[in-house]
Amino acid sequence: MSMPPVLPLSRGFDFDRFSAHPRRYAGATVPVRFPAQTTEMDAPNRHAELFYLQKQIQAQTPMVVVLEDGERIEGCIEWYDRNSIKIRGRSRTLVYKSAIKYMYKLGDNG
Repeated sequence: MSMPPVLPLSRGFDFDRFSAHPRRYAGATVPVRFPAQTTEMDAPNRHAELFYLQKQIQAQTPMVVVLEDGERIEGCIEWYDRNSIKIRGRSRTLVYKSAIKYMYKLGDNG
């Protein structure tokens, strides 16, 4: 016959305080904001981003996309959606917008 493990009670610890409101002491959760979600405050920035991307697609402007890890991808933007950009360069590459650090035109000094 086995006995369930029992933890020794420590002095000065008030178990009733924690049992009455267990969620209060569970720890604070960190809010997570996904880049795909936009708020009303982000709307002007979102429209500027879409206008810029559409302009570069129509002009077939050679672009350099620098990723968060420092990798550089060169090519023209073929299309975009809410979460990603497809770049046509040496190969066709699908890049998540959340992975992009910054981007600039190939002729500009970045």
